[in-house]
Amino acid sequence: MRVISGTAKGRKLISVSGMDTRPTTDRVKESIFNIIQFDIEGARVLDLFAGTGQMGIEALSRGAKSAVFVDVREECVKTIQKNLQATGFSEKTRVVKSDYRSFISEGLKGAFDLVFLDPPYKGALLNDAIRLSTGFDILYTHGIILCESGSKEELPDVSAPYEKGREYRYGNTKITLYTKTGG
Repeated sequence: MRVISGTAKGRKLISVSGMDTRPTTDRVKESIFNIIQFDIEGARVLDLFAGTGQMGIEALSRGAKSAVFVDVREECVKTIQKNLQATGFSEKTRVVKSDYRSFISEGLKGAFDLVFLDPPYKGALLNDAIRLSTGFDILYTHGIILCESGSKEELPDVSAPYEKGREYRYGNTKITLYTKTGG
């Protein structure tokens, strides 16, 4: 696993041991960042279910202003901190040990331009996180929530000013975009 573009291009990131964390493959990660390439510069990023932190770190490498990394597991928090040190992004970040529900409902400080949601596949976590995120209105206008799920998972529709956008499939992985409109 490595940073694929930007100021930290080529830097290796350490993984979390075990099977509980499923890092996004380089092919899918590159496709994701091609989709959102014009939305990264200066963005305030939330990497929820952060795991190794690779998505938020990639965004920082490509010009994001800041990032918050949230994961409930202590091992993931330590791994994220090590990866941030290795890439030199520690000063632009905050790492929070929390479950997603508590973070959104109690620990949220401000809004974001870009949110990555990539919980374990085949569970209610992603649908719940989408509903909670849009319900608490965590995006600035024109912000994006980018969800990674299994290719056959159905994700919920949302209420205005949020809308469900395009879906992209890469093998067994599906990327779904939600945006907050200006209306």
